Amino acid sequence: MSPEIALVAIVLEAIVSYPDALYRAFGHPVTWIGRLIGWCDRNWNDEKQGFEARRLRGVATVLLLLAVSLATGLLLQSLLPALVCGVLGSSLLAQRSLDTHVVAVARALETGGIEAGRHAVSMIVGRDTRDLTEAGVSRAAIESLAENFSDGIVAPLFWMAAAGLPGAIAYKAINTGDSMIGHKSDRHLAFGWAAARLDDLVNLPASRLAALWLVLGAALHRGMSPGRAWRTVWRDARHHESPNAGWPESAMAGALGYRLAGPRSYDGDVEQGHWIGDGRSELRASDIREALRLYRTACVIQAVALAVLFALSVA
Repeated sequence: MSPEIALVAIVLEAIVSYPDALYRAFGHPVTWIGRLIGWCDRNWNDEKQGFEARRLRGVATVLLLLAVSLATGLLLQSLLPALVCGVLGSSLLAQRSLDTHVVAVARALETGGIEAGRHAVSMIVGRDTRDLTEAGVSRAAIESLAENFSDGIVAPLFWMAAAGLPGAIAYKAINTGDSMIGHKSDRHLAFGWAAARLDDLVNLPASRLAALWLVLGAALHRGMSPGRAWRTVWRDARHHESPNAGWPESAMAGALGYRLAGPRSYDGDVEQGHWIGDGRSELRASDIREALRLYRTACVIQAVALAVLFALSVA
């Protein structure tokens, strides 16, 4: 286990995020992973091939991603001290940037109205936003906050603590693969099958852990309900179309007394999703800010848990 690497990463990312100077000079690790995935998609995903042949090529793509990411992580961790590995690991987290993007949605609604809110939320969600009401924009931002807390922060930290830099880089490669090719489109249904299934698997423990941090966070705020959060998770998480996203979304909906998810539109097609939670669905910018308050508390709880784990590991 490597809790010290994860602890350095979460604290550093919370303070400075990913520096713009580094991004301009070297890009971002996710973009490097994305280039490899894009190359595989262009060269191996031949739409003239049958379903099984393309699915096997997708499996080969995932195996290549795992081999490259694990080898890179093992090499770096064998050469560098834990502190430097933590600095590198911080680039794999989205704690501060997620906060910034969701705050931008609330601020856009408050100062620029519905059109500004739609534009801001389009930066963080994949659904159609052009016809969203203020409540729809607010729910989309809060759902994105909950889901990305799990797969953009808790999951990479979980694998970083469990398997060091190799685990975190491998997780990020799998998650990026799912984002790029794990779709149900004609082009990617077969080729992205392995990436999507593996992403579901590696996010399984983190999604449950994210729900726990949110439930505990609710206990620290007046007006939030940890009991209702837990009951909502128990009742509604399994109704989400994703085996993982329903956990943090249910916890947040229950804690805050909101109603999330429900029908949504992608590329003009409406998906009749289940509603999560039984509270208010007519949300606004102030409700986004309340969700951010819970999110920040959950991030602190996670950092404290890592500090305790580190202390126990050196005791």
